[in-house]
Amino acid sequence: MRDERECCHKTKERTEKEYKDLINRLNRIEGQIRGIKGMVERDVYCTDILTQVAAVTAALGSFNRVLLENHIKTCVTRDIKEGREETVDELLVTLQKLMR
Repeated sequence: MRDERECCHKTKERTEKEYKDLINRLNRIEGQIRGIKGMVERDVYCTDILTQVAAVTAALGSFNRVLLENHIKTCVTRDIKEGREETVDELLVTLQKLMR
């Protein structure tokens, strides 16, 4: 298993489409978070805020699924073809973290 600091030095080149999709999703999530902050600042009723938090949670889940799918189709597949099967162990650790 790799040291967590080591993974931070890896990079991945993304296609223009993949990059734009991920950034657009993050921008929407960021806007939703700012909206929730504004709701708290305006003393909006709790259930209305909770509804928005649930929407952000769903958006983050969707972001994770898209990123994971791209990772498996590109990085993991490439590494397995190149004989770096330890990437499967790395993927399993990542999946365990996502499933907590």
